[in-house]
Amino acid sequence: MAFVDDVLEAETRTGEIKIHTHPADFEGMRRAGRIAAECLDMLVPHVVPGVATEKLDRLGREFILDHGALPACLLYKGYSHTVCISPNHVVCHGIPSDRPLRDGDIANVDVTVILDGWHGDTSRMYGVGDVPPRARRLVDVTYEGMMRGL
Repeated sequence: MAFVDDVLEAETRTGEIKIHTHPADFEGMRRAGRIAAECLDMLVPHVVPGVATEKLDRLGREFILDHGALPACLLYKGYSHTVCISPNHVVCHGIPSDRPLRDGDIANVDVTVILDGWHGDTSRMYGVGDVPPRARRLVDVTYEGMMRGL
């Protein structure tokens, strides 16, 4: 019942921001973040021309559950998927479907997991096959901007 308990807890949050100072809190955050990041790493060889985004969603769900975490997005406000996949001009939170990725696409995959009450939330932009220079530049410049901001 842990999954149901986590979903119910999520529906009753107060919205209050909690400041964490205990080292164990940071370790919990790191573990959750690591699983989310490793999920994105696992997807690398699967983000290829012809793959349906729903297959990537299924792979992500299996990985997260196999690693003892819960997909945070699954069942959140009725959402029936594990990840969000945003190809090309989809700004964010694209919904996985039977639509296949095509050669030259760029696709952002957003993964959020819950592990022991801690959320790990991350995303990555993938190039699919032979990405045109203009799209590659968009990915490179936005990544550089993010790194400068950090």
